Amino acid sequence: MALKTLSTFLTPLSLPNHKFLQHHTKPRFILCEFSRPSKSRFPAAVPEGTGAAAPSPGEKFLERQQSIEAAKLILKDNKKSRKKENKPLKASNAVASCYGCGAPLQTSDTDAPGFVDPEAYELKKKHHQLKTVLCRRCRLLSHGKMITAVGGHGGYSGGNQFITAEELRQKLSHLRHAKALIVKLVDIVDFNGSFLSRVRDLAGANPIIMVVTKVDLLPRDTDLNCIGDWVVEAITRKKLNVLSVHLTSSKSLVGITGVISEIQKEKKGRDVYILGSANVGKSAFINALLKTMAYNDTVAAAAQRYKPIQSAVPGTTLGPIQIDAFLGGGKLYDTPGVHLHHRQTAVVHSEDLSSLAPKSRLRGLSFPSSQVVSDNTEKGASTVDGLNGFSIFWGGLVRIDVLKVLPETCLTFYGPKRLPVHMVPTEKADEFYQKELGVLLTPPSGREKAENWRGLDSERKLQIKFEDAERPVCDIAISGLGWLTVEPVSRSHKFSQQKSIDTAGELLLAVHIPKPVEIFVRPPLPVGKAGAEWYQYRELTDKEEEVRPKWYF
Repeated sequence: MALKTLSTFLTPLSLPNHKFLQHHTKPRFILCEFSRPSKSRFPAAVPEGTGAAAPSPGEKFLERQQSIEAAKLILKDNKKSRKKENKPLKASNAVASCYGCGAPLQTSDTDAPGFVDPEAYELKKKHHQLKTVLCRRCRLLSHGKMITAVGGHGGYSGGNQFITAEELRQKLSHLRHAKALIVKLVDIVDFNGSFLSRVRDLAGANPIIMVVTKVDLLPRDTDLNCIGDWVVEAITRKKLNVLSVHLTSSKSLVGITGVISEIQKEKKGRDVYILGSANVGKSAFINALLKTMAYNDTVAAAAQRYKPIQSAVPGTTLGPIQIDAFLGGGKLYDTPGVHLHHRQTAVVHSEDLSSLAPKSRLRGLSFPSSQVVSDNTEKGASTVDGLNGFSIFWGGLVRIDVLKVLPETCLTFYGPKRLPVHMVPTEKADEFYQKELGVLLTPPSGREKAENWRGLDSERKLQIKFEDAERPVCDIAISGLGWLTVEPVSRSHKFSQQKSIDTAGELLLAVHIPKPVEIFVRPPLPVGKAGAEWYQYRELTDKEEEVRPKWYF
């Protein structure tokens, strides 16, 4: 019999029995045992990320975050069980999350996010339908209940602190190193307070599409051409490079189609992350996005059935929520809002959060009022001494002492209608505040909350130069609330005098707010019909025209 070659010898078919292998081979030929497919316990190794259904970076991140959250819940319950003999925490083996808020599902703590009735949980788990489960907190939020799950900074949390703002921010840390398309949302009513000036710390070098939300809340007859140019100017001053700027309304779906076109153009197979500060309207924007896409996209139409919950509570979304919204590659992710300690939402009670969110079109409220101006004019007087010696309260959240202004100065407030504005002489301001806090000056609402209110313990003095009688001098924006415009009386009330008025001078204001809240002095936002009359477009150089982002509406 001819001697067989090595390749033939290693073929299982060439070995008629096991004894032949034992008696006629050297130990090194025992490698032939691994070539038998029927004996192998593991499939052949395939390099990670090369399979036909390889997970995307976003899916890997989602699985990792869900595993971490599930482990935290189990560890937390184990610590409790050492002190008390409680039932063990029941977390999903599949690390399923609530589709409304992204919190890991659990069946032990009824007050914590992600709680599901044990019977309902087991039934959904049995039928592999955990992805269709909405937790108890989200159900309450959908019915208008104000349930916070994130602790505030330096103020009242409004509820049990199940998660901190730092932990939510850590869930976005991977974006800096991932290849993704970032859609950054900014609230036009709270432009400075919701801007996320250090967004590059989260987004890294990824391309950014800027979406300005809630433009439907701007005063009637506002020229959006002026608003678009104002926003781009603000972005240029902040030295933030973005692909484009879009003015949108999630309620009326204005501008949503343009955002979809831009996403499809720039996505290029990458995951899309909706990023923004807490309560800026991310979930509402995603719902509007899916509703618009559903007309031509069956995938987006199916995703509408299980869409994120939207509410007035900052921190509604507690974990990344993956949404299958695109026919091509890439997923859409709703992310936890970035909580900023300098907003009013960080200091008010949870029951008062809804009063900070405008629900209808803004209308400017001016002081002194047009009635005072007209009465004094008929008498042949000026506006007496204007606002000098007066204090203006914006609810119980802001107090503005007028130290020195010109008689022709007017302050116009733009903010939620549920926040009353009252003007009293400064000498009686302290007494008025103590007496009416929680009654006329709300929020805080009610005497009980007023007793625990920290008060207006921070003061900032503003020195403003007034030079042009034809246009407002500036806006004073209160983070998380709204803004007030400093302008001439003749401009705010459409009132013309026979004699030219001299508005050149210096204004001194003292603004009192809760300590963590910030104040921004900015160029005036051109709102209303009058805004288009005084707003001036800046002449751009060819280089600026090339680099400057385009805005769309």
